[in-house]
Amino acid sequence: MFKNSIKIAIIPARSGSKRVPKKNIKFFFSKPLIAHTIIKLRKSKIFDHVIVSTDSKKIASISKKYGAEVPFLRPKNLSGDKPGTFQVIKHATNWLNKNGFCPEFVCCVYPTAVLLQTKDLKYGLKAIKTKKWNYVISATTFEHPIFRSFKKTTKGKIKLIYPKKVEKSTQNFENVYHDAGQFYWGKKESWLKRSKIIGPRSKMIPIPRWRTQDIDTMDDWEKAKIIFQLLKNKNK
Repeated sequence: MFKNSIKIAIIPARSGSKRVPKKNIKFFFSKPLIAHTIIKLRKSKIFDHVIVSTDSKKIASISKKYGAEVPFLRPKNLSGDKPGTFQVIKHATNWLNKNGFCPEFVCCVYPTAVLLQTKDLKYGLKAIKTKKWNYVISATTFEHPIFRSFKKTTKGKIKLIYPKKVEKSTQNFENVYHDAGQFYWGKKESWLKRSKIIGPRSKMIPIPRWRTQDIDTMDDWEKAKIIFQLLKNKNK
């Protein structure tokens, strides 16, 4: 019944969240957090299917209510906080491939990506369709130059991580990026065979820093709400 699918979004949504309890289904404004992402993906009209990979019947039920498909529950060995994103998406891609979904391109989108913009997904799709890349990922710059970073030693002292660069002026530092925590486009074969999402065969879609916010703590949650509201007002 699911034949000739080309582009599939997979949202990895486990039940356990320690710092923000029940984060994926906690109400963010008027909807569960994951609902915003599901609605955004469906409205984008990019994907043939929007799939949620979860170990929770409650998350599955809520996801279906907002239009996602949950054709399986994630096995116990891929639940909890130890399995990485790659393992979860590989499992889902393999299941879909064996059960008639026939994906060509698979996009992992986090349930916390409430600031995600359709245009960025489209840029990523255009890049992955060239077949030059194994993955195309969202990325953004660090808020503060990492070349001025330091750590605390076991004796409580400060140790510079990049001592040779710390004296350079800020404007002379090269741009350094990190994962923006929104999406990873990948070819089906990449998810099934390769484990390095960030590597020499990966391309990035730069996202403005002000439009990104990972949600790991309640402070993150409040920041995401402010940016979300600003974007909503801007698009009115």
